[in-house]
Amino acid sequence: MKEIKLHGRGGQGVVMASQMLGMAFFKAGMYPQCYSLFGGERRGAPVVSFLRVDRDPILLKCDIKNPDELLYFDQSLLDAEDLSSVAGSGSGILINTPRTEAAIPGLVGFRLGLIDATGIAEEVGLGHVINTTVLGAYCRFNDELPLEHVIRAVEEMVPAKREMNLAALEQGYEKLEIFEPEA
Repeated sequence: MKEIKLHGRGGQGVVMASQMLGMAFFKAGMYPQCYSLFGGERRGAPVVSFLRVDRDPILLKCDIKNPDELLYFDQSLLDAEDLSSVAGSGSGILINTPRTEAAIPGLVGFRLGLIDATGIAEEVGLGHVINTTVLGAYCRFNDELPLEHVIRAVEEMVPAKREMNLAALEQGYEKLEIFEPEA
């Protein structure tokens, strides 16, 4: 079983990203279970979404406390000390940032993926909505989920600007930088 936690802010598409990712895993033959938690329901408020996937039906009905992978749509939500208490060594962390690995201290021992999703989304005309860019990056970061399933989920679930979202997804996939933990 894989457990994934997505952190972001209202308006970035975090909830929709978890639902599209769940759909993509479902299309890949896996069982997804996702739910979200909101602070104040307003643009810019912190949003957390959870996704659990497995090859077998999921019977768990509890919170995800120690995710295998964390996706940060907004780097300002990243707390390296807190992260060490919830994520085990070797966990995967994908961060939306224009910064380099060296500019992000305190993430030793984690598999790290960096993508400038905000820059890509703005470049293709999506503005601050970065969910499809992050999904493209996650697909390559995960390397267990075929890109074709993510593309099909986006095509089915995105109601507007479909071509722009597919372009963002493709660029997210191509431009992700991955840093493996040192042994």
